[in-house]
Amino acid sequence: MSKLVFRVHAIQKMFERSINRDDVRAVIESGEIIREYPDDTPFPSRLILGWRNERPLHVVAADNEVDDEIIIITAYEPDSAIWEPDFKKKKEQDS
Repeated sequence: MSKLVFRVHAIQKMFERSINRDDVRAVIESGEIIREYPDDTPFPSRLILGWRNERPLHVVAADNEVDDEIIIITAYEPDSAIWEPDFKKKKEQDS
């Protein structure tokens, strides 16, 4: 697997949310890509859904293929008030 590189923002948010590096690695290795952002710069990124025990986690990661790195942008537990029950799609917002 590529080397994981954690942005400062990601580390801060992971600490606040009690998400550790092993959680992130597990999501990257076995999670499901639920959204892709091919136009993100400087590298294309993706939103990955994974589970740690019963806890759903979203990880936003970018791929630096030149340096064989996966850059972790952020990680969070999706809010059931915002996301559908499977945590793969955001709920429709009432107008």
